[in-house]
Amino acid sequence: MDNGYFVGWGTLALINAGIAQGKNRSGLNWFLLSLVCGPLATFFLVISDKR
Repeated sequence: MDNGYFVGWGTLALINAGIAQGKNRSGLNWFLLSLVCGPLATFFLVISDKR
């Protein structure tokens, strides 16, 4: 299996955690959710309002 896929998925999860913290949400929760859902979690995070 290609290791680049896993590196990209992990990088996306870290980016999502940073975006979540910028929106006053739990970075850890969004990181873990991103590991499972990936781009779908990014979509929901981007369309959500800042708290």
